[in-house]
Amino acid sequence: MTDALDLLLAALLVIAGGFGLIGSYGLIRLREGMQRLHAPTKASTVGLGAALLVSMLHGLGTGTGFSWQELLVMIFIFVTAPISANYLSKLHLHLRRAELDLPETGTARDWATFDHQPEPAEPSLPRRDT
Repeated sequence: MTDALDLLLAALLVIAGGFGLIGSYGLIRLREGMQRLHAPTKASTVGLGAALLVSMLHGLGTGTGFSWQELLVMIFIFVTAPISANYLSKLHLHLRRAELDLPETGTARDWATFDHQPEPAEPSLPRRDT
């Protein structure tokens, strides 16, 4: 490998480690659940993605070839992190918020997803008289 590629990979590893460290620190130090949710879903995901990118580039630079497994792991992490964050934020809403504190949803349903009311096909937004 060339020296320029080595320096690029080392810089990317330092950036990845920095993002991972910031995400871990935020997970430990932030007080509220919604604040804690932001740290691992954003910073740690970017850090892990950068580390996997370094590993793939290193494989290409040394001649061992492209690693499809690392690409699949990166895609899996980038797809599942927002989904898990969405479910954790819904859980936080259900456990921490009083029903009167929540804003209107714009539909016939409440914020709770545990009831079995049929949802209308279109949101029931207020109509403007023209």
